[in-house]
Amino acid sequence: MSEQVVADSTILIGLERIQRLGLLPALFGTVLIPPEVEREFGISYDWLSVEVPTNPAAIETLKLVVDDGEAEAIGLAVERQLRIILDDRQARTVAKRLGLKVIGTVGCLLRAKQTGLIVAVKAEIEALESAGFYLSDALKAEGLRLAGE
Repeated sequence: MSEQVVADSTILIGLERIQRLGLLPALFGTVLIPPEVEREFGISYDWLSVEVPTNPAAIETLKLVVDDGEAEAIGLAVERQLRIILDDRQARTVAKRLGLKVIGTVGCLLRAKQTGLIVAVKAEIEALESAGFYLSDALKAEGLRLAGE
């Protein structure tokens, strides 16, 4: 697929922990991240493109309600009018209020299953949880329902 997205560090860290980071470039091609997400993640890949948001005032305002990486990611997604990968509930709410299309880690796993990149969402969710990634029971249930598992 060729849809560009902006990512927060949560999905990068989670998928890296379970050796599934390759799903992101397979699903989206180039993934844009702001400098703070690059710092939080700490690993560089050729399919990760670091871009600096151009509206520092907007970023500072966003930092009042979400963490620094999320603020930069949301700001960059607004500037570029791109879908954003976010898992934090507050950050997702803010992004949606700003008119962004939002997808989370479970949504990415669903896409990966639909495109044949993974066989089952449940196994990936279990791996994420074993690696210390938190998913609410409601989110897991909905993800598995949508995956037909």
